[in-house]
Amino acid sequence: MDQSATAGASPVRERVSAAEWDVRVDLAACYRLFARFGWDDGIFTHNSVRVPGKEDHFLLNPYGLMFHEITASNLVKVDTEGNIVDGGILGEDADIITAGFTIHSAVHMARPDVACVSHTHTIAGMAVSAQEDGLLPLTQKSMRFYDRLAYHDYEGIANDLDERERLVADLGDKRAMVLRNHGLLTAGRSVAEAYSLMAYLQHSCESQIAAQAGGGRLRVPSPEVCEHAARQFDSFGDNQRGNDASFAALKRLLDLEGVAYAV
Repeated sequence: MDQSATAGASPVRERVSAAEWDVRVDLAACYRLFARFGWDDGIFTHNSVRVPGKEDHFLLNPYGLMFHEITASNLVKVDTEGNIVDGGILGEDADIITAGFTIHSAVHMARPDVACVSHTHTIAGMAVSAQEDGLLPLTQKSMRFYDRLAYHDYEGIANDLDERERLVADLGDKRAMVLRNHGLLTAGRSVAEAYSLMAYLQHSCESQIAAQAGGGRLRVPSPEVCEHAARQFDSFGDNQRGNDASFAALKRLLDLEGVAYAV
């Protein structure tokens, strides 16, 4: 698909609600930030967001476009059965990846509290996902996930819809999960929260691999200190203020760099 097809004035903005357009812009910014920081994987992996006022519809990236090409207008709207409701500016040419639908629809269907789901295949994330002990509480950022991180065993490429039941059972009420031998997943109450969780989880994985590569003995704080830090993060995350302010700052960075995501 030619990204030039998404340029110019968007008819999508004219036919969707203001609330939907706002989350389209946020999700497009999320894709661009993932690309900027190297968390993308070609045309694969996904971020999705629930459409406000349409609990059974969510937005997903179109198959064939890389993350640095995603805009508010070329996001594809699908229902929980994977049917394309609105192809965005791509119209009838829009398509999605089955595996992306399987993973994201599972979470959206089971967790009405979740607005946005992010999924990555980063090197650090995949490396930690392949470690038997998973994510270790080695740094302040990793404390955010202390005893709050889910794990889902690898079952192959996620094309089978019956995997959804096991995936959501493993996720439970948590907001972050390691897909073993696969990658990372976060589930936020907003795009800003899903992004923040993924940034912290990604940095935690990078720090772990770097610390292990150093070859020295690793120092792990006591369980009491880890839990105390995790509760501090819980309190920080619950008010959403920090997530929203941080994400707004990152969108200003994209704007300053002239990134055309909000079109």
